[in-house]
Amino acid sequence: MPKRSTGIIDQKLESDNYFRLAFEYQMQGDFSQAIFFYKKSLEQSPSAEAFTFLGWTYSFMGLWDKAIDSCKKAIEIDPELGNPWNDIGAYYIELGKLDEAIPYLEQAAQCEKYDSPYYPHFNLSRIYRKKGMLKRSQEELEKSLRHNPSYQPAKDALEKLQREFN
Repeated sequence: MPKRSTGIIDQKLESDNYFRLAFEYQMQGDFSQAIFFYKKSLEQSPSAEAFTFLGWTYSFMGLWDKAIDSCKKAIEIDPELGNPWNDIGAYYIELGKLDEAIPYLEQAAQCEKYDSPYYPHFNLSRIYRKKGMLKRSQEELEKSLRHNPSYQPAKDALEKLQREFN
């Protein structure tokens, strides 16, 4: 039995090492290497984080369907992790599928495990602005700033919205 648990620990350590390596390649802009090592990480120990970051890498390449699929796999593993919910919403915004983005962003804002709940509120504000729902856009920007008062894109967007429409 101890041999088995050591094997699981070794797999997790190897997975973590592949994840770190993948992230380094991603930050350097070498997306094919990043994808390779995220997949190696996932082979060792599937995690919501690795699937989310794999999706993020695909998004840098404009591979939106793959990015969305990766984030959906992340959600299957850990539905309380906010990042993949927000990322799917952001990808749908990029694709011009605003109505499809909304439920993902709303869910992201409710997730227990999310250090950046100001992102989905900011993204929702972008959608509502594009749809001409300016009051809703303003409300989402205010929510974003309640979570992170120093988030400059939300400050700028709210200031612009207030200048133009109030």
